[in-house]
Amino acid sequence: MTIIHPIDDFLYTLFPNTEKNQNSLENALAEFYSVGNIKPLIEFKDEFVKITIDYQKIETENKQFAKLISLCESSNFEEAKILADKLIELNPNNSEYYRIQGQIHSELGNQEEAINSLIYSLRWNPKNEWALLMMGNIFAKYQNDIETAMKYYDQVLIVKPNDCITLNNIGANLMQLNNKKEALNYFNKALKSDINYPNTYYGLALVANGDGDYKKAFELSLVALSKTNKKSNQQLYSNSFHLALESANKLKENINANNIIKDFTAKLAYLSEKEIKIEIDDSILTTAKIEFAENYDREYHLVKHKSNHIGVEHLILHELTHLELVLEARKEDLNELFISNESNKVKFIYSLEKEALKLKKNGVSEENIKNYFSALFNGLNSQIFNTPIDLFIEDRIFNNWAELKPIQFLSLLSMLQEGIQANTNKEILDNTPKTVLSKSKIYNLINALHFKKLFELDLIDQFNATKLELNQAIELYKEFEEYRFDKAPAEEYELVKHWGEDLKLDNYYELVPESDYRKKTIDSVIEEIQNDPLGMNTSNSSNDRKMKKFLEENSSEEINMAVAMFMGDALEYFKNLPNTKIKEIAFEIATIGTQGIDPNQKNYSIPSIKNSSFSGYKTLAYYYVSWALAIPEMLKQLQMPFDKEYELATKFLKL
Repeated sequence: MTIIHPIDDFLYTLFPNTEKNQNSLENALAEFYSVGNIKPLIEFKDEFVKITIDYQKIETENKQFAKLISLCESSNFEEAKILADKLIELNPNNSEYYRIQGQIHSELGNQEEAINSLIYSLRWNPKNEWALLMMGNIFAKYQNDIETAMKYYDQVLIVKPNDCITLNNIGANLMQLNNKKEALNYFNKALKSDINYPNTYYGLALVANGDGDYKKAFELSLVALSKTNKKSNQQLYSNSFHLALESANKLKENINANNIIKDFTAKLAYLSEKEIKIEIDDSILTTAKIEFAENYDREYHLVKHKSNHIGVEHLILHELTHLELVLEARKEDLNELFISNESNKVKFIYSLEKEALKLKKNGVSEENIKNYFSALFNGLNSQIFNTPIDLFIEDRIFNNWAELKPIQFLSLLSMLQEGIQANTNKEILDNTPKTVLSKSKIYNLINALHFKKLFELDLIDQFNATKLELNQAIELYKEFEEYRFDKAPAEEYELVKHWGEDLKLDNYYELVPESDYRKKTIDSVIEEIQNDPLGMNTSNSSNDRKMKKFLEENSSEEINMAVAMFMGDALEYFKNLPNTKIKEIAFEIATIGTQGIDPNQKNYSIPSIKNSSFSGYKTLAYYYVSWALAIPEMLKQLQMPFDKEYELATKFLKL
């Protein structure tokens, strides 16, 4: 491209700050028409000036320069070195080419060559801030020459006096010299320059940690985590996490939570009018649990926890806070109970029929399959109930006891890491039904989202979740946030219900009002089943609606549901007894049967079943099942019209 200007007053109007002489005009034209480091060719002839711009050269070098940057970003430094040398040969007065050549030499471990390249870079442009900064870093990190490094850093500050990166680098290098006071000064200057630069918070956390101020180190490490882009700066993210972990562990040793637990326990004991006991129990399946007095027919509430878990104090406070939520709900007569019975379990097991067949083909016994599925059922139900409630509990602990945050951090981190292991372990992945694993992962992701919200640490990607699973977890967590800051008593149960429905898990449990449930006795429940087996007269309860739906799907009007349910109970009772014992019971019931068994009568006693006091329907159910199991060839002679009930009962328990 060629541009020709007449040398007249109008040209000086276009370049008004130029003196009216050839040298000044040439400099102005060269500056304006340069593209990067490629200068135009300027020729003066008579009363004209001709400017020639080599756009082909510009385009070629720009493409090669972009490729050079890409090679460096992908750490392909050997190939990048060849291209950098080629570019310098084409354009030996380009400061930036030498600067990148110096970076490449440094990455390849040749610091002397890096210094030489950077000197050339600065000779062509003494204000190249990145070359100055890199020189300072090389002398500080590799030459252990802080004095020379400071000369280059000072030059950067002359060019950019408030550059947070340079200020932070100077602080870091002063830390290497154990000059904490001066390092702190530069870190504070960097922070003033840019309050969002994460490296500065990490540097300040290092200073605090070195001074033994672990509380400040912990807090600043979390700030560094919150401001670091995990994907683009993994090293800083990892360093900040490990410093937070280190400082939290040091803080844990000096935190005495006993008084907090003692005072909180006393408050809850007063409010509940019951004693609260705390004990170690390594046999429990979870890290901790609370056994409410009313559920165990005790005069006291009992908190159990494992002995070897990090942050035992947090576990205890967690369970006590759960009691606090229950007491608040009870005060308004709104508390609900999470109920899961054999019918719920049957639905769960029945949904996994294909997985059961697969396990059978692999040689797993029916007993082991049933035990395994029962464990999955109990574990999933624990997540269904506890996850929403746990979010509110952790918020309270975080906000009410700031001094315990390091312990809470370590405890929650440990539990999340256990969840990650359970959701990514190859053996578990191969053997756990995909539907169960996916739902469990979503609940774990919700916990990870809350942990990130509280402590800035992002463990979400470690669960290897699908996009669908993560999106669903995010949507459910958003619902929690709608309740989060103004939760009314018992609203946590709304989340238990909503999330269960959204994840299609609501067939595996029931939420019932505690006040209604406590009024029922065992006899009244049995009588209710006998008098209204289809649940037509109690349509308001969640349990009845679900039972009615199940009956519509799985039975007919000809089936006596009370007998079918008692048959399920009988099958469970007999499953671990030897055939001889079942036969003995069968003959005992047959003896009772000679006198007639009235379905509406109560208190039938079977000698071999300790403390038995059966209703008529239950006795008939045990009568049929015992003969079906122990003396099947004689079953038809009993002429008991319960074949369909038995078929349905076995379907309940079918693997």
